[in-house]
Amino acid sequence: MRWRAALFVVAIAAAVFPIPGTIVERIYTGELFPAFQTGATTVSNAVPFAFFDVLVLVVFAWWLWQTARDLSAGGRTSWGAAILRIGVRTATIAATAYLGFLLTWGLNYRRVRLAEKLQFEATRVSGDAAAALADEIVSRVNALYEPAHDGGWSTPWTVDSTLAAAFARAQRELGSAARTVPGRPKRTLFDVYFRRAGVAGMTDPYFLETLVASDLLPFERPFVVAHEWSHLAGIADEGDANFAGWLTCLRGAPPHQYSGWLFLYSEVIDALDTPHAKTASAKLTGGPRDDLRAIRERVLQHVSPRVSAAGWRVYDQYLKANKIEEGAASYAEVVRLILGTTFADEWAPQLR
Repeated sequence: MRWRAALFVVAIAAAVFPIPGTIVERIYTGELFPAFQTGATTVSNAVPFAFFDVLVLVVFAWWLWQTARDLSAGGRTSWGAAILRIGVRTATIAATAYLGFLLTWGLNYRRVRLAEKLQFEATRVSGDAAAALADEIVSRVNALYEPAHDGGWSTPWTVDSTLAAAFARAQRELGSAARTVPGRPKRTLFDVYFRRAGVAGMTDPYFLETLVASDLLPFERPFVVAHEWSHLAGIADEGDANFAGWLTCLRGAPPHQYSGWLFLYSEVIDALDTPHAKTASAKLTGGPRDDLRAIRERVLQHVSPRVSAAGWRVYDQYLKANKIEEGAASYAEVVRLILGTTFADEWAPQLR
């Protein structure tokens, strides 16, 4: 049918047509997306289940039903015609899903990156600077361990009002004038996959929900939630979302701050050479060391290396298809972004 042909043409054009980041920033991210995000997340926050799960189940069930009908009719017509109908239907669903993805969230991949908005200089990024940052992180997690654990952790599966206020402040510091509604953390039917693949969380791009793995430890959750809220604010790049999530945690209470610095510790340690990494690690006190050990044990207990490797390969290709050249490696870009950015007091990033 003509409408299917038109749908395919539009989907292909949308995938390959270059839209300048400044236009996306001004029209889509600055005006259209915030209005949709406010409504979509407000509605999805009203229910405890994930609309994303319902959407996937309904579409998959409908596809199976239609496929079964085509195959059962294959004997009366021809198997070739049945296979063709199944292929066309699958392609139609994929094209529709892709265009919906772009309109509801995906165009944020084409916005201006944080490095272009902040006072960022690549010349500030060096091994010595990373080692100095590691010392700062170790000092912070050591000092925050007791206040964070004494203060306690927010109730899972609810919006932490203190973290939400910190998120709003961080977004203002990053130059965003739009109000982002924080998503209610939710479980998902894909939780088993999350745990086996080592996926901490996901932002539903259609209903703009915050989906979080159920096995996260209490001191991991604040950063993961803040990271996903950054996606709700239209920050699509994973490194940029890590930066915004870390900044959000720093603006919160001690438990949030501890979560943010503990996340950054692992990122920086991975970026250091072996001697500097050992030096920084040796300065950790027992409390943070125990928490990092608990995270490693959680990963070893639940994550399947084969499932995780396959999942990250797919996600790497997905990111590259959405103009993120670094692919899955963009997660680690947060260290480079922090090192190269000029900060004022209290780690306030300076804008251009």
